[in-house]
Amino acid sequence: MAPSQSYDIIIIGAGHNGLVTAGYLAKAGLKPLVLERQTSVGGAARTEEILPGFRCSTLAHSVGPLSTQIEADLELGRHGLGFIRPDVRVLALDKERAVCVYEDTALTANSLKKISASDARSYPEFVQSFERIGRVLSSLLHMTPPDLESPAWGELWNLGKVGLRFRGLGKTDEYRLLRWGPMAVADLAAEWFETELLRAAVAARGIFGAFAGPWSAGTSTGLLLQAGTDQRAIAPSQTVKGGLGSLTDALAKSARAAGTEIRTGASVQKILIKDGQAIGVALEDGEEIRGTAVVSNADPKTTFLHMVDPIELEPGFLSKIQNYRAAGVSAKVNLALSALPGIPCLNGAGDSTQLTGRIHIGSEIDYLERAFDAAKYGDFSDHPYLDITIPSLLDDSLAPTGAHVMSIYVQYAPYRLATGDWDTRREEFGDNVVKTLSEYMPDLQQLIVGRQIITPLDLERTYGLSGGHIHHGEVSLDQFFTFRPLIGWSKYRTPIAGLYLCGAGTHPGGGLTGICGANASREILKDLR
Repeated sequence: MAPSQSYDIIIIGAGHNGLVTAGYLAKAGLKPLVLERQTSVGGAARTEEILPGFRCSTLAHSVGPLSTQIEADLELGRHGLGFIRPDVRVLALDKERAVCVYEDTALTANSLKKISASDARSYPEFVQSFERIGRVLSSLLHMTPPDLESPAWGELWNLGKVGLRFRGLGKTDEYRLLRWGPMAVADLAAEWFETELLRAAVAARGIFGAFAGPWSAGTSTGLLLQAGTDQRAIAPSQTVKGGLGSLTDALAKSARAAGTEIRTGASVQKILIKDGQAIGVALEDGEEIRGTAVVSNADPKTTFLHMVDPIELEPGFLSKIQNYRAAGVSAKVNLALSALPGIPCLNGAGDSTQLTGRIHIGSEIDYLERAFDAAKYGDFSDHPYLDITIPSLLDDSLAPTGAHVMSIYVQYAPYRLATGDWDTRREEFGDNVVKTLSEYMPDLQQLIVGRQIITPLDLERTYGLSGGHIHHGEVSLDQFFTFRPLIGWSKYRTPIAGLYLCGAGTHPGGGLTGICGANASREILKDLR
């Protein structure tokens, strides 16, 4: 079929990184076309209706946080983006007590005195150390990884600046950073705190979205990456008014205002390549669209194993992509509730303010490890690690008056089940999640008026995440920085001239930060100018 039209840039996928890339390229004067196979933009950042009147952030339920530079550059406030920033980061629940981590360090330390005087003393230094280390790592996350074999002068200069910042940390934090990277996150948490519930809440960030348990080597990398984006080890709970779909709506409006065309319901079947150069795409309906360059916001496996003819790839590269680790262990359960559930361990002393951040279920390190054990043998956990938000507490647009929506991230739920399959075990899985949560919220079951279950297979089949992996592949020491997605191909370019990657399968990885898209756009502009 003859091509319908030609564009400067064709971007596959209207997830947040694809839209960030489009926004920057359009502002630079190019003419991007974004193609999205679903009927609306969003990717993993979308808001959908559970049942009439109840809307919830379908997949991700907190912002990464989004880079403040991206927010300013793309003028997202002008396009309707409004952040909601709770005073609480996380409320960790046990059956008999709770630990609340606030945005305010002094308030958190004061609340910890009721549980452990030692932890109360340790917490301020814990926060300050990660703030210092985070400022160093932040520059690394916003950097294009260098060529290891023959780095350019500019790359060496940038690495040198990071080195100077590292030397400015002082010996204590230098030693911590070098030692923590390969450590099991359980060991790192134990160095700082004695309370198991607090240890587990800290360690959970290291295993978030990973096929790993808290005792797995290298899981402290997750905490360090979090510090690079937020200068804190414990992830934020900020979201946006109207659910996370409002974030990608604002990104789409910004991109369109700058000159981007966005087409939904346009599923890319194949990337067109001629003489080793990407020249456009073919859609499932047969339409061909030409472009000077093609940018894929899909994960690396989807891009190279499903959209590119294997004859266009060198066998060694193809083999490495096939072995790129992207086996997901995450699922979601979203609930529509007639009222706010009660939590006995708060003993009536807490109010709903404590529930406005993320709620952590995973009482100790061994609880998290046992949950991982189930996934190792191909089953979902009887007692999973849960990361929960009740966004309707601070955003009354999401549910009817007095009612609420609850977003539950579930781990561990392996993509491949040893017994049965996800289509037949979906409801069993949802029941198990509700049963687990009911141990902490006894009246939950009777308050449920609707639910949405999203399995790892749904993440692949419906949302395009290969293997159901929410980060487009494991974010581990062997798949990070110059190794992401593969060594030699970490600069957002690919073996196909004119074909680029901009999604979470590139440096610095997953999370709703937009950094992958911003970094990719910078490299694309270098090539096209």
